Amino acid sequence: MTSQSTRNVAQDNAYVGVQVGSVEGGFHHHHYAPADPDSTPEGEFEAGVRYLDRFLLDTARQHIERAVTRGFPITPRVQFYRLVALLSGRTPRQLEDEEWKRLLAIWSDPPDLDECDDWTLGLRAILRLLSSTDAAVPETAAKDLESLPPRQQGYILDHLDIALEGALRDRLWQRSVAHARENRTADDRLGRAWKFFHPTPARARTRPVTPAAIAMSDRVKVGVGGSLLLLATGKLTALLAANGELGGLIGLYSAVAGLAIFGIAGADRYFRHRYRQAKDSELRPPRRQRTDARPGGFAGKIDRLFTHYFARYKPDGMASAQWLDETAGIRRHLRNEVVDAYREERINADRVAWLVRYLASDVRTRWNQGTLTEYRQELRVPLRTWLLQVVGVVALITGFVSALAAVFSAAVLPGMLWLVLTVPTAVVTTRATFRIVAEYRRVAADSAHRSAEQGRRAKAYEHWVAKLADRPTDTEMAAWLECDRKVITDQALQQFRLQPGQVVAHAFLEAPAKSARKRRAEDGPWRYSHYRLLLFLLTEDGVRQVDLVLDFRRAGHRDTQRLNYRFHAISAVRIDGLVLRKPTFHLTLNSGEKMTVQVTGTDTKSTEPNEDPSSITDLTVDASGLHQTLHVLEGVAAEGKDWVRLRREQADNRLAELSRRTRGLLD
Repeated sequence: MTSQSTRNVAQDNAYVGVQVGSVEGGFHHHHYAPADPDSTPEGEFEAGVRYLDRFLLDTARQHIERAVTRGFPITPRVQFYRLVALLSGRTPRQLEDEEWKRLLAIWSDPPDLDECDDWTLGLRAILRLLSSTDAAVPETAAKDLESLPPRQQGYILDHLDIALEGALRDRLWQRSVAHARENRTADDRLGRAWKFFHPTPARARTRPVTPAAIAMSDRVKVGVGGSLLLLATGKLTALLAANGELGGLIGLYSAVAGLAIFGIAGADRYFRHRYRQAKDSELRPPRRQRTDARPGGFAGKIDRLFTHYFARYKPDGMASAQWLDETAGIRRHLRNEVVDAYREERINADRVAWLVRYLASDVRTRWNQGTLTEYRQELRVPLRTWLLQVVGVVALITGFVSALAAVFSAAVLPGMLWLVLTVPTAVVTTRATFRIVAEYRRVAADSAHRSAEQGRRAKAYEHWVAKLADRPTDTEMAAWLECDRKVITDQALQQFRLQPGQVVAHAFLEAPAKSARKRRAEDGPWRYSHYRLLLFLLTEDGVRQVDLVLDFRRAGHRDTQRLNYRFHAISAVRIDGLVLRKPTFHLTLNSGEKMTVQVTGTDTKSTEPNEDPSSITDLTVDASGLHQTLHVLEGVAAEGKDWVRLRREQADNRLAELSRRTRGLLD
C-alpha cells in the first residue's frame, strides 16, 4: 500500500450527482421514517421486512423496531429479522453503542431455541455465527448454515456476510460471493432489467377528426344559387312549352343533366386533388425547422423523442442526418398529432415514448416497402370520373345550345334574361358545391383513416404492454444491485490483495452516471440504469477506494479509478447545502484535494400527486449508502488510526460478552 500522500481522489470524476428528488426539511445522519398512524404493529413490521428485502436498511430497522416497541409479539421470526436488519451490510466495528445495546437486549429475553421451525433454526445459526470465537465453533456454525432452509440461508448470505470475525468471516464471504455470482443475472435480468426503466405506457390515442368547416358564404351560394337555378329552369320550361319548342325542352333538360353529371364527377375530382395536396403537405418539410415549444415542456420532450427515435429507426445504408432531413415533414405532422392527442391528459412524455417509437418504426417500414406515398395512387382520378366529366360537359354544351336556339326563336328577351342568369349562377353554385362536398368527404376519409390507425396503435400498445408484463419488481432490482456490490467488492479485495477479515469497515456510495435513465416503483427509491459507485475499504493501514461505472441493465462494470491513502491524509468530511435542500457530501484531503458527492433535489415533483417528496428523498438517500459512508469516514477523519483500533477492541469485547450471554442457549 502507498505509504503516504495521496493521489487525486476525484480526478475527472470529481463531481457525482445523486438525483433523488426534492428534499423537504433538513438532512439527518439517519433519516427518520415517519409512522403511519393508521398502520398496525403487524403492518409496520411487515413493511420493515419489505424494506429489508430491498436493502433499504435504515428504513427497515426503524419500522421493525417501532413495531416491536408498539407491542408486536416477539417470536423467533421477529428476532431473526431484527438481527438481520441490525447487522446487515456492516461489520461489528461499525455498530454504535446504542446498536450494541439493542443487540444485547434482543437476547435479554430470548425465545425458546429448542423449537425446530425454520425461523428458530435461522436464529440459532445467526447466534452461533456471532459467537464463533474458538476453533470448534466455526465448524459447527458452518454446518448449521449449510443445513438451513433456503429462505433463512439466503438472508444470512445476503446480509450477514461481513458481520462476522476470523476465518469464518472469510469462509462465509466466499459462500456469499458465490451466491451473488450465481444470482447476479438470475430470473432473466439481462432480458428484463431494462423494462423497469420504462414507465407504464399511456393508452393508444389518435387526434380527433377536425369537424367539417363549411364557410357561410358557400352555404349561401349553394342555397341562393340552387334556388335561382330551379327558378330559371321552371321559367324556361314554361316558356318553351308554351311555344311548343319540344326540341328546346329536350336541350334544356339535357343541359341540366349534363350539369348534374359534371358536378358529381367534378366534385370527386376536386376532393381527390385537394385531399392529395393535404397529404402531400404532411410530407413536405416545414418552412420553420424550429418550434416554440419549451424544452422542458410536454411538446419539447415529444420533439426530442421524435428526433431520437427517427434517428434510431432509419433505413439501412442511410445516415441519420439524411433520414431526419427526408422525414422532416412527416415527423412534424406526427409530432403535432401526438401533442394534440395527449396534451390535455397531463401525462409524462415518457409514457407515450412507445407510440413515438412505433410511429418511427412504421414510417421506416412504409419507406422500405414503398408505401409511404401510396395514398397518391389511391387518390388518382379514375378513368370513370374523367369520362363522366366529358359526358357531362358535352351534354351541358349541346343542351344549352339547343335550348338557346329554341329560346331565341320563341321569345328573345325573357328567355335570354333567364339563360344569362343561369350561366354565372351555375358556375358559382357548382364551385361552392365542390368545396362543401370535398369537406364532408374529407371528414369521412379522416374518420376512416383514424379508425384504422387507432386499431394499429391499439395493437402496438397491447404488444408493448405484454412485453412489459414481466417487468422486475423493486425487490428484484435491489437484489440484483446487492449482488453487483458483492461481486465488485470481491474484485476490489482481490485487486488490493486483501482478505475479508482485514477489512475493518466498508461503505458504498451510489450515484447515477451521466445520461442514466431513472425510475422508481411505488414506495421505493429512484433506481438508475447506470450507476457511478464509490467503494471505500478501511483496513488497519488506511483506505482503499475504487471508483467505477456500473451498467445495471447489462450487469457489467468498469473501474475508472483506484486509490490508496492513509487515514491521516483525510482532513475533513462534511455535509452542507441543508438550507438549499441540496445536501452535498465533501471529503477533503490534507493536500487540498477534494471529492464532492452532491445529493441534488432535481426532482421537484413526486411521481404520484399524493406522495411526499421528502419521503422519496429519504428512501433514495438510504439506498445510496450516504449514511454509512458518512459515518465511517467521519470517524476516521476525527480519530484517524485510533478509530480503527478502538472499534476493533470494542467489537472484540462485545462479541465476547455476547458469546458468554448466549453460550447456555446453544448448549
